[in-house]
Amino acid sequence: MRPLSSGVLPLFAQRWSPRAMKPGVNVEQLHTLFEAARWAPSSFNAQPWRFLYARAETSDWPLFFDTLMDANKSWVANAGALICVLSRKVYTHNEKDFPGHAYDTGAARQNLMLQATAMGLITHAMGGFDAALARKNLQVPDGHDVHCMIAIGLPGDTASLPAPLQEFEKPSQRRPISIIAQAGAFSDALEATWP
Repeated sequence: MRPLSSGVLPLFAQRWSPRAMKPGVNVEQLHTLFEAARWAPSSFNAQPWRFLYARAETSDWPLFFDTLMDANKSWVANAGALICVLSRKVYTHNEKDFPGHAYDTGAARQNLMLQATAMGLITHAMGGFDAALARKNLQVPDGHDVHCMIAIGLPGDTASLPAPLQEFEKPSQRRPISIIAQAGAFSDALEATWP
């Protein structure tokens, strides 16, 4: 267990990004994750987040899986589902540019991942994919950004991973509060290297 200050919900430290996973994610579980995501805060209640998904061993799976970089394919092959995270770049109420679309979508993604942790599922978000190919394969229209892929599964065995990845299969630590937050104006303390 990663150390937490008192009063912080343990769920935050329980969530991490393992690669060792196995299939077994059903549609009802995915819908629960999307239910959690939709309650994220959003500017003007625009809710710009969009999620496309495929479960393993379905006809849609290759459309998602084939967009991944080879290094990610080596372990995502054992996942139960892949989610592509998108956002709509304009407000729905006036069709004007929405500068915070990615920010709000990040909040929805975090809701989804915390809900998965609470359900005993594991998630791993990835930037290691071909966004242009994802846009093509998944028919993502202009006006939407493609942000990341999330692999979801049941906890798996570290031994199932390629040897080079096994040493990384542990929760990471976080910067101390002293170098991420301070009273008043910005100072060099917030640029401190860590660890």
